[in-house]
Amino acid sequence: MNSKIHILGAAGSGTSTLGNSLAKALPHTHLDTDDYFWTTKYIEQRPVLERKEMLKKDLSRDDEWILSGAVAGWGDCFMPCFDLVVFLWIPSEIRLARLQQREVERYGKDALAGGTRYEESQAFLEWASLYDHAGMEVRSKALHEQWIAELSCPVLRIEGDYSVEERVAAVINYLNSNNPC
Repeated sequence: MNSKIHILGAAGSGTSTLGNSLAKALPHTHLDTDDYFWTTKYIEQRPVLERKEMLKKDLSRDDEWILSGAVAGWGDCFMPCFDLVVFLWIPSEIRLARLQQREVERYGKDALAGGTRYEESQAFLEWASLYDHAGMEVRSKALHEQWIAELSCPVLRIEGDYSVEERVAAVINYLNSNNPC
């Protein structure tokens, strides 16, 4: 049974969006790693031990859940919990355009040149642009591939620019074809 699903990918690949959408189609609770990683979202990180304890508590609360985001590195202890991992990848130019738009939606004019969050926004976008080419020192495809190789559960790869509906259908089709009951 695939009752414990983890969705990972680069920033802007749609992990949270897919997690939210799947939770509406399945009897699963949706959790997002950003809620555990950040004390103040995108500004101050929560201490590793504290985020692990919080996530452990929430994962044990429900029998069926979807965890979106990334735990590679700080949350490797959760790897045995997963029944299925969904890896999302989209072309960098599409992903970065989404992130740029999200920054403006989130912070308005402050994210634009001359704005109070411009430098912070540019630093985030620069970090996010490293995903496809960086090594193991940052959240990267190389890091995720190594992490995936260490999993004992199945991995469903959804690679390409698919709509949310197409991604939901791909996961549900996978679940149906691998759960005979």
